[in-house]
Amino acid sequence: MNIDRAVFAFAGLVNLTGLALAQITSPWWLLLSAFVGLNMLQAAFTGFCLAAVIFKSLGLKPGNAFK
Repeated sequence: MNIDRAVFAFAGLVNLTGLALAQITSPWWLLLSAFVGLNMLQAAFTGFCLAAVIFKSLGLKPGNAFK
């Protein structure tokens, strides 16, 4: 698995977790999904993603999006 796929998998997992928690407990958990979406939008324009930096330090191979 490369960094790009790991970032997308992590973002999807956090997003679905926020949606599930909003359904089960409180609608305030939707803010977590909004944060994930805003972070992905920011990464698309700036090329910086903290999750990508962390995955790189864990030794994952770079992909095309995050180097």
